[in-house]
Amino acid sequence: MAAAPTLPPSPPRAKVKEKKFATLYRGGEGMWSWVLQRITGMLLFLFLLVHVLDTALVRVSPEVYNEVIGTYKTPIMGLGELGLVAAILFHAFNGVRVILVDFLAKGPRYQRLMFWIVIALAGILFLGFAPRHLMNVFGGH
Repeated sequence: MAAAPTLPPSPPRAKVKEKKFATLYRGGEGMWSWVLQRITGMLLFLFLLVHVLDTALVRVSPEVYNEVIGTYKTPIMGLGELGLVAAILFHAFNGVRVILVDFLAKGPRYQRLMFWIVIALAGILFLGFAPRHLMNVFGGH
């Protein structure tokens, strides 16, 4: 019986330094911006869908339309409107941020700063809206 051929020994493997990839969307502000943009986009889409459907009711039955609109005048829906405004503000400002990151040469370099500017602008405008809206919702006209 013939012996199996032996292979020459493998050369020692060079240690490969693992490279961490730094991209806009792997954690941090870039990822959260991406996630929140999609969540707020879906919420706005759902709102618009419901809005179109309930507005279409006026042609089908004005009485049913008035009933549906009456249900919107509850504190729960008022709080929902507050969330809607927050979603609109973030989605709009973050959309501008995405455009700037994509089209400015230094956009990716400043994407983190722009994220926090988006949060600040949306927060300031939201805080300007919320007290007056809550007074209307809870009867403090």
